[in-house]
Formats: sequence, C-alpha cells, structure tokens
Amino acid sequence: MNALTAPDPVWQDWVQQLDRHAHARIGELTGGISPIQAALVYLDWLGHLSISPGKQLDVLRHFFEDLQATAEAPAPAATERPDPRFAAPAWQTFPFNAWAQGFQILERTWEQATRGVPGMSHKSQDTAAFAARQWLDIFAPSNLPWLNPEVLRQTAEEGGANLLRGGANWFDDWQRQTRGLPPAGVEAFKVGRNVAITPGKVVLRNDLMELIQYSPATEQVHAEPILIVPAWIMKYYILDLSPHNSLVKYLVEQGHTVFMVSWKNPTALDRNKGMDAYREEGVMAALDAVNRIVPDRKVHGVGYCLGGTMLLIAAATMGRAKDERFASLSLFAAQGDFSEAGELLLFINDSEVDLIEAMMAEEGVLKGSQMAGTFQLLHSNDLIWSRVLKEYQLGHRDAPNDLMAWNADTTRMPYRMHSEYLHKLFLHNELASGRYEVDGAPIWFTDIHQPTFAVGTVTDHVAPWKSVYKLHLLPLDLTFVLTSGGHNAGIVSEPGHPRRHFQIQHREAGAPYTPPDTWQAQTPHSEGSWWPSWHQWLVGHSSGLVPPPRMGLPDSSPARLDDAPGHYVLQR
Repeated sequence: MNALTAPDPVWQDWVQQLDRHAHARIGELTGGISPIQAALVYLDWLGHLSISPGKQLDVLRHFFEDLQATAEAPAPAATERPDPRFAAPAWQTFPFNAWAQGFQILERTWEQATRGVPGMSHKSQDTAAFAARQWLDIFAPSNLPWLNPEVLRQTAEEGGANLLRGGANWFDDWQRQTRGLPPAGVEAFKVGRNVAITPGKVVLRNDLMELIQYSPATEQVHAEPILIVPAWIMKYYILDLSPHNSLVKYLVEQGHTVFMVSWKNPTALDRNKGMDAYREEGVMAALDAVNRIVPDRKVHGVGYCLGGTMLLIAAATMGRAKDERFASLSLFAAQGDFSEAGELLLFINDSEVDLIEAMMAEEGVLKGSQMAGTFQLLHSNDLIWSRVLKEYQLGHRDAPNDLMAWNADTTRMPYRMHSEYLHKLFLHNELASGRYEVDGAPIWFTDIHQPTFAVGTVTDHVAPWKSVYKLHLLPLDLTFVLTSGGHNAGIVSEPGHPRRHFQIQHREAGAPYTPPDTWQAQTPHSEGSWWPSWHQWLVGHSSGLVPPPRMGLPDSSPARLDDAPGHYVLQR
C-alpha cells in the first residue's frame, strides 16, 4: 500500500488543523458569513440572468411601468400600506418625495431582478433578494442625513448640535463594543433586583442547568405543575422580566405551580455537551425533579423557541417508551420542521456552517456576540437603520427597556451541541423526516399524544408562524394561536399591553387539515393578550385545586436552598 492510499494520521491531523485555523480567521473577519457562498450566489444570479433575455425585458418593463405609474399618481393610494421610513409629513414634499419614490422603485426593480430568474434555486433567489435589500438599505434616503428632511430640519433648528450628540453616541457605542461592554443604559436593569424577581428557590443544579421552583401566590394551586424549558441561546428571564410583564408571575398569580429551567452559560470546558446532554441533563433531569416534588401528578410541559424543539424531542422519545408523565405540551415559537425556517436559513449552509464550526472548535463555544449580527440583519430596518437615524443623526438616545436589556445579555453555546443542532435540524431536517436518533433509534412525532397548545407570531423571522403551523400536519389535539408581534415581543404579550391582538382556534385530533393562509383568513381576531386564553386551556387540562406542594426535593431543606434567580443566569 503506497503513501497515497495510507496517509499519515499525524499529517492529516495537521492538515485539518491548518484548514480549521484558516477558516476560523475568515469567519472572524466576516462575522461567520461565507464569502465563497456569497460569491456562488452572486454568480448563480448573474449567470442565469445574463442568459435570460425574456427576464431582462420583463424587469425593464416593470421598471418603466413603475416610473409611469409614479409620475401619474405620485401620492400612494389610500389602500397601500405606507413605508414607515417615509411616513413623516416632511417626506411628502418635493424633492424628498421624489427621492423616496425613486428609491422605492429601485427596491421593487431589484426584487423583480432577483425573483423568478430561470434556472436559479429558490434558496439562491431568496439569498440574492435578501442581499440586495441589505445593500440598498445602506443608500436609502432615510439613512442619509443630507437627504432626510427630518435630519435636515433638526440640524438647522439646533445648529448641528444633534450631529454632535449623535457623534458622541456613536463613539460611546464603539467604545463599549470594542471593550466588550453592554449597550448604554442596560445597567439600569439588574437580574434579581428589578428583572427576574418573582420569588422562588433553586431546587436542583447540575452541570447544565438550574431548576427554579417559584413560590405559590395563592392558597390553593392547580394540581398539575408547569415545567418551562426556554431556549439555551437566551437567558430564561425573558419569561420573568419586570413584574408587569412577567409570564412566570402571571402564572403563579393564576394559581399554577411553576418550574423553570435556567441554562448554564457554557464555557470551553463544556465543548462536548451535545443535544443528548441537553435532553437528559436538561429536560429529563428537570422532569424527574418535578415528579419528586409533586408526586403522582402529570406535568404541563412548556417550551420556548429551541426549548420547544427540545421538548418535542423529549416528548417523542418518551412516547416511544410509553412514558406518559406529560399532561400537555405548550410550544411558543417552536419548530419541529426546519425546511421553512425563514430568512435565518439564508445564513445556514455547508459553507457557513464550516466557518462557524471552525470558530467554535478553537474556543469550544459560540459566543453570543457572534450570533447577534445575524439576528440584527434579519431586522435591519428596526435594529440597525432606525437606530442610526435616531441616535446618530437626530441625536436622541432613548433609555432601554427591560426587553432590550435582556437582549443584550447574551449567552454562549457549546461546540458539539451547536454543531449537531445545525447539521441535524437545519441542514438535514432529520427531526421532521424521522431520521433523528435518540439512544440509537429514530424518534417520530406520531408518538406524541398529549393535547398541544402552539403559538406563532406574525412577524417572526426566527421561527416563522407558517413553520410553527406545521404542527397541524400531526394527528394532535391542537390549539393554535397566531399573535401580533415578533419572536420575543409576541410571546411577552401581557394583559394590558397596547395594540395586541391574536387569533385562536382548536382542532381535534384527526380533523381535516386547513392550509395556513385559509386558517388566517377564517379565524376571528381577538383583542388583547393571548395569555388568559392559554391559562384557561391549562385549567381545562388540569384536575382541580390542591394545596401547594413543598418547596424543593423531599431530601432538601427549603431554608438552605438558593433563592431565585440562582447563579447560572448571572454568568457572563
């Protein structure tokens, strides 16, 4: 056997380490965005468009028709939804209206040019359209101070003082970012002081999570406790923010016994924690503890985002083993099928994943800051450009709210878990195709039989509601809610929050399938928060009122238990 067929293992290891190091450096420079993938998408679009004269003519036809329509009716029709970037009255006067309309024509032209190109894959078209929007946004008149009438007026009125304040704001943000400090103002929110303050005790701690049991607020409680599994890419206290918008506080005050998983912020020492560890040391360890504290009772399982995905994995595994400890499942913005996971999929392909894995391999974890840029791009107008306009051009700096402070409190993810998550769920969609294995054998959703309450949010870019809606493809007794808001604000939707509305409909197991657009068109709207409807649903799947359970495990002393919010949530 020659050297070509029997490579030296030491040499191969060195070659792999060299490639990994090079890819990690590229990933750091590009924020995890693969320049190779970007170039391939560009060449795919340009090459197919260049050999499609019919498509080129169609783009030109739409462009000139758009120009003519704008010239004949410069004001938008009353039925059209105005672009919020150009909604201010100053944009309706010349020449600002001409600049705004010209830019909108350019946007629509590029949308035409990147959609429906013969020969391009759907994903390449989506990526090309997304990239075109990002580049165009840089040059939007609303983002350029010399073309924005609001900035020009404020600059004239203040003699440029707004730009000086904006420059100071920019310098402060830059300094904070380079020093790894949180955004200005978030220090006003302290975990355990004015957020995450619902009383409770840490009743279990292991290498991956703490389990918090919240103190009862009523003389009697509903018999079945609630176990909440948040995503490990977020701190749990998004569900226990300030007292007025804490979902945990709301549930406790309605007479529910609530347990919450608080994930550890992993370090390089946790690099080998994988998806199985998050199921076993997370969901199953927490469920075992709840069963010991509240014996002889089933448990309402609740999962948010990836926590909901892990809850589905655990429930399917338990169903295969005839383990019936869950009374019901509630899934908030959680997906089981990742084939239509929205614009987030544009950042997940083999080339991107290779760069992310290379960065994680060297540090053992993926930093929260390395994910933040991707999520900002998904909401660029809200999270980037509106901030540039307000804080850097107009010179206004609003005090952050509790949700913004929570968003800045990022977490890390272990190398193995994130690699498995990207490969098994996003790249290969193993969970929805019956190929995801637990303990050496595949699991399948049809082994889940618990009544299920699922929530999708209208403007979710992380877990699009139509992807969450795919739970209707399973033979579940399913209550589905579609609520206003996005991935976070749609879930943190407390009673009394202004301008909230939702749709809700129950479907019995085995009932005919209704397509999502039909469901949305036919389901009545309800004003306010969906929380009370969920509470009533939980009560309907519970077995009455009982005295509150003890605090902590039977062999623990409640007086010696750590107070909520515990230690893991404080880790930086």
